[in-house]
Amino acid sequence: MLFRSQMQYRASFLLLTFGQFFIPFAVFASLYFMFERFGQLRGWSFFEVALIFGVIHMAFSIAECFARGFDMFSSLVGAGEFDRLLVRPRSTVVQVLGSQFEFTRFGRLLQSAIVLVWALAKLPVDWNVAKGITLALMIACGVFIFAGIFILFATLCFWTVQGLEVANIFTDGGREMAQYPLDIYKRWVTVFFTFVIPFGCINYLPMLYILDRVEGRDLAYMAMPLAGAVFLVPCVLVWQIGVRHYRSTGS
Repeated sequence: MLFRSQMQYRASFLLLTFGQFFIPFAVFASLYFMFERFGQLRGWSFFEVALIFGVIHMAFSIAECFARGFDMFSSLVGAGEFDRLLVRPRSTVVQVLGSQFEFTRFGRLLQSAIVLVWALAKLPVDWNVAKGITLALMIACGVFIFAGIFILFATLCFWTVQGLEVANIFTDGGREMAQYPLDIYKRWVTVFFTFVIPFGCINYLPMLYILDRVEGRDLAYMAMPLAGAVFLVPCVLVWQIGVRHYRSTGS
């Protein structure tokens, strides 16, 4: 239904999708020219970083498309429409999740997929089933991390009503940070984005395994992306606390 409603203005939909295709393209172009100038980044080649870029941008695109309801949640609270969701016999998480899908993000997803396929074609990776599963988990669990961040900052709307722009530090900022190998940053950044918001567990650490930069403990590196799914659990619990403390806006 949401897709059909967005397609009622087909030209607008196609132009927005086209624009979303070129937004990450500009970012990727800067990445390309940086490697053209310097050759490598702390021992990482262009196509290795391009693979990380493709994974994190695909995860962000999918999350932004299907978890858009939480990103726009402040409008539901401000208009008093969240009260209607509370009287329905379904989980509020499911209802908010289904309240808004942004299909124009398929443009961003397509561009990220092209970068990912290009990098995979150029890298001499010795692929097997385990590495294929690891790559799929990296993308899927990256979606969980971004969705969890959207849920956390949507929860704040129960007290602030309006959304907080500080959320962009962890969504857009997290995406920009995670598109590079984590070992190029200072130690405190590495620790924070490994053990608090586990971006490192869904791009940097499992990527070491895929690129054969580590020996042994294959199963441990394969399982690391699951930290993204674990991260989603407390986010949903915090959401439920917020729902219990919600007071209608009286709109």
